[in-house]
Amino acid sequence: MGPNAADSTMLWGNYTGYPTQTTTILQGIQKKLSPLTTHYSPLTYIRACGLTRNEVQESRFAQLRTPDGHPGMTATYWNNTEQQGEPVAHAVMTEPINLSNGGATVFAPGVNLENFSARYEGTFTPASDEVLTLREGSDDKIRIYVNDSLIIEQRQSRHRIDYREKEMTFKGGETYRIRIDYVQIEDMAAMQFDLFKRTVQTSSQLLADIGDANTVIFVGGISPQLEGEEMKVDEPGFRGGDRTSIELPQVQRDLLKMLHDAGKKIIFINCSGGAMALAPEADICDAIIQAWYGGERAGEAVADILFGDYNPSGKLPLTFYRSTDDLPDFLDYRMQNRTYRYFRGRALYPFGYGLSYTTFKLGKPTYAKNEVSVKVTNTGTRSGDEVIQVYVRRPSDKEGPLKTLRAYQRVSLKAGETKTVRLPFPRERFEGWDASTNTMRVLPGKYELMVGTSSDDNSLKKITVKVK
Repeated sequence: MGPNAADSTMLWGNYTGYPTQTTTILQGIQKKLSPLTTHYSPLTYIRACGLTRNEVQESRFAQLRTPDGHPGMTATYWNNTEQQGEPVAHAVMTEPINLSNGGATVFAPGVNLENFSARYEGTFTPASDEVLTLREGSDDKIRIYVNDSLIIEQRQSRHRIDYREKEMTFKGGETYRIRIDYVQIEDMAAMQFDLFKRTVQTSSQLLADIGDANTVIFVGGISPQLEGEEMKVDEPGFRGGDRTSIELPQVQRDLLKMLHDAGKKIIFINCSGGAMALAPEADICDAIIQAWYGGERAGEAVADILFGDYNPSGKLPLTFYRSTDDLPDFLDYRMQNRTYRYFRGRALYPFGYGLSYTTFKLGKPTYAKNEVSVKVTNTGTRSGDEVIQVYVRRPSDKEGPLKTLRAYQRVSLKAGETKTVRLPFPRERFEGWDASTNTMRVLPGKYELMVGTSSDDNSLKKITVKVK
């Protein structure tokens, strides 16, 4: 279930190239299950909701017909920006359009990577009256016509994908001509288009569709369509591409609670570019995977973790707070009570945190001859990796950071194995801000070294060190 399960472009993130092929999380799970269908019930996918709204989008692209009556839309390409002269390529689009020149991929054989134009044409004849939405996402100039009436237009070239949509009423039995003119100028090229119906499913409908399945993999979170630089986004928790709230969107929060109340086991896969406040979800979900915007093979990676073919060892590169209320005002840019270095509250998932399918135990750390040493034991039943982290603090600096990560090392251990991890820690790693000289330098005095597997105070083992 979930709005991000079958979304490939979500996995790309922002400020990236565009892969030639992407495995969605749904596809990764389907691929993993395909050899096991004789032992397991078939996998069912239900989108259930949007990212921020209680609606699903049922594509009508499969009902489009080319001018000569075949399924899809015809695509015509010119290697100029004026759609002039002989076309260099023709194609038929049978699925919602999702094209880019990422990875030096052309829109069609014979088409330039840059400085080209395209026209997509098809007809749509609905069986009954419907209110549908036409949505496009593109980087450069685009015009969309329905029956020769211009309904969407972007005249300027941009170096990012912008999304626009238009809601229209279509009469049953009538035929509508849809034409898209796209012009690519330089650098990135991206063209996306679909025609869909928005529908809302009730809780009773969703539970009936889920049936007696006892486990739900819910792939949610947010998306690059919501967060990014200078975006035209006006949804709860977002403003112009900025996030004003770090909470999971309420529609997803309500749906997960409904699943929990119905007695379902929930594996929640959260996709986001930054921290999310998941306090209610941490209480009701049986497992949470932070999948970020995982790239072209994210679906395979997630499936490998879900089915135990890979033992995860990732560590959070930032703090996951319990609530938006834990943070200062959105427009307050001071570091006070932000990040693991200055946050005085209790984090939901602290910086450096991450679980494994095995367990580890650390011995008492020591510091000698510019080196931190600690014994690490794999106390579980599977081989796995742990990341040993060393933080430093100068107790006399009351205005300084609570701790600062200054060393870390990954260690691989078989079940039951013990190793001594040695982390170089020369004098310069005690460096900090000296307000009296307005410089970064090592000040003589007492320091605390904190050794553990995350920045959580309760799990860190402390050593007092005197630096001359």
